[in-house]
Amino acid sequence: MPELPEMENYRQLLEQKLKNRWITHVEINREKSINVAPEIFSKLVLQSKVVHIERRAKHLLFHLNNNHVLLLHLMLGGWMFFGREEEKPDRTIQVRLSFGQHHLYFIGLRLGYLHLLTNSEADKELSDLGPEPLTDAFTFSLFQKLIENRRGRLKTKLVDQSFLSGIGNCYSDEICYLAKLLPTRDLKDLNLNQTSELYHSIRFVLTDALRQGGYMDQPLFKGDGGTGHFQSKVYDREGGTCGRCGSIIIKEMISSRKTFFCRGCQK
Repeated sequence: MPELPEMENYRQLLEQKLKNRWITHVEINREKSINVAPEIFSKLVLQSKVVHIERRAKHLLFHLNNNHVLLLHLMLGGWMFFGREEEKPDRTIQVRLSFGQHHLYFIGLRLGYLHLLTNSEADKELSDLGPEPLTDAFTFSLFQKLIENRRGRLKTKLVDQSFLSGIGNCYSDEICYLAKLLPTRDLKDLNLNQTSELYHSIRFVLTDALRQGGYMDQPLFKGDGGTGHFQSKVYDREGGTCGRCGSIIIKEMISSRKTFFCRGCQK
């Protein structure tokens, strides 16, 4: 599932491609991927202009010039491609937005969605999200206040979108690995040094993953050479060798989520 680095990578690339461009055609192939009747969706989206694209947590918000927003959550298996008709992947397309001869294809939206909302509806929909961990406002002092008197295992809290925005299964494991902390540890048991390690690991892992275009290897457009270069240290590497201590990476289920870690160097 795309997480903060993947969605921020998408945002930056799509902002370059779509900002101030008009939507010239709308195609809905799966009505369950949207939240209103197709005719209403098309009426409000067609001939509108993309003013700018914003990311909040794992969502993208396509702000239109008619005070409406297209709220995207790709969920598991979702991705996008931007290009001409002859360039599109040989995959089922749930929604297509056209910008002249170029199109934005939404693929794999079986669990994900592209909802049409007003600005105020979008704000309400996302009002319970926690702080964004890559902003300047996310200081160590703020992080200390967030975890003060909080209980819960690291894995569970890191993927809790009301606690922090944008972290999911992959990067929660990578963060715990870099911090040398077991994902089964409880927040309340961390000392000051461990809290500091966790904070700096959050910032480093997400920044590094974004710099490498995230871990999803589907290019956003033809010639996209910057997407999908992040290589995990533990996530999805069960049975592999830890690059830090040589122990075997194991997988366990924590709160119904697959979790990968190294017992040799995570304490």
